[in-house]
Amino acid sequence: MKESEVIAAFESRGQGHVFRFREELSEDERGKLCREAEAIDLDELDRLVRGLVGGDGQSEDYQGIEPAPFVALPENGGDPGRWAQARACGEEVLRAGRVAAFTVAGGQGTRLGFDGPKGTYPVTPVRGHSLFRVFAEKILAASRRYGVVIPWFLMTSEINHEATRAAFEEADYFGLPPDSVMLFRQGLMPAVDRAGRILLADKGQIALSPDGHGGALRALVRSGAVARMEELGIDVLSYFQVDNPLVRCIDPTFIGFHVLAESELSSKALPKAYAEEKVGIFCRQDGRNIVVEYSDMPAELMQAADERGELVFRAGSIAIHIFDRDFVKRMGGGETGPGSAAAGLPFHRADKKVPIIDESGAPVVPDTPNAIKFEMFVFDALPFADNPVIIETARQDDFSPVKNAQGVDSARTCRDDQLRQFARWFAAAGIAIECDTSGLPGISIEVSPLFADSQESFVAAWNALEQKPALEDGLVLSGSV
Repeated sequence: MKESEVIAAFESRGQGHVFRFREELSEDERGKLCREAEAIDLDELDRLVRGLVGGDGQSEDYQGIEPAPFVALPENGGDPGRWAQARACGEEVLRAGRVAAFTVAGGQGTRLGFDGPKGTYPVTPVRGHSLFRVFAEKILAASRRYGVVIPWFLMTSEINHEATRAAFEEADYFGLPPDSVMLFRQGLMPAVDRAGRILLADKGQIALSPDGHGGALRALVRSGAVARMEELGIDVLSYFQVDNPLVRCIDPTFIGFHVLAESELSSKALPKAYAEEKVGIFCRQDGRNIVVEYSDMPAELMQAADERGELVFRAGSIAIHIFDRDFVKRMGGGETGPGSAAAGLPFHRADKKVPIIDESGAPVVPDTPNAIKFEMFVFDALPFADNPVIIETARQDDFSPVKNAQGVDSARTCRDDQLRQFARWFAAAGIAIECDTSGLPGISIEVSPLFADSQESFVAAWNALEQKPALEDGLVLSGSV
């Protein structure tokens, strides 16, 4: 569109103030502002303003809510035969080349005191390898095991896309074929005031913010990633977030449960460590599975216990999912179908503090929330999915996120959890390491996913070594890229 057409469209919607400083801008600045404005779907924005800005956002109704059923691990009463069948199926699907990995990686390491994309944060206990390298080596290990190239799709953001690309190029894609890695940007939404007017970050810049992790689905469609999957014959997408190095990002058993059930969306559940743990909760309402945010769950439900003293609502969501490709296409806006929302996932309102400029162009740094952002949550896709599957996973094998600089879910707790995992693997191979009562070894050791990416593969790889290395502080077991 021509600049005049964009301006006219904004003026017709009462948003013409976006261009109030146009005459003060250079030609390049005008062009940038016009491109930002043109990318905004004004029809969608109008719907969001009508639905979310006028009140306090969505009011949740928890009438009739129940715990969602999940498939228990064999050690917790699940059927071992069913788990073995799922693994065999998943391995067959992997060998057929039907699986891709997908990482949501749009964040910066700001909360960790780190200047750079979060995926470049050093996380392993001895070598300090980055989150990206850990995931890349897990994907490469699985690719070798199943004799295929497993593609990796990563959703970045405007603030870290170029730095992420540079990190991959500098690392020679961590040993992965460059054409198997696809980076694409997350979508952006304008922030508005309480009257629904678009806010400006500067005279030539709209106050834009990422559209939430739920935006991943339409970003997959709009970026061409889904079309690329269709070309490659990929129909199973393994989804995980960038902050969790323990994740089994290519898990054949999980894939098998998903495929055997002909599921459109499968999820891993983790028994909550305590009632107030900050994870979403899998629930069931009106015959459909949903996830309730921990901050939204009524206290009496969150703390309810059964006759054994266990939490009634204990199945925590840890953002590990498998998506059917065609479901992503439908929910991401590529097409509509039975059970889908024509407009894709719903948006949620978030009241935030956003630095802006006022009507005179003076900067404003607010002390209290001054802006409304619009975000989508990926778990909102769950009620629309046919045959959803939820399986239990073990915390020590799948979940230790790096979210905070200190305390819970910090770099230190994640490092310790990695060390505990490696110590368990050595113990399974018959090599005892002195540990404290929590299982934390007294020495720092590290096992590359290219040497082993599970306890089973570690035992096999260790036993195959002709010369066993000395078990000492700083030991690294690595594999070739």
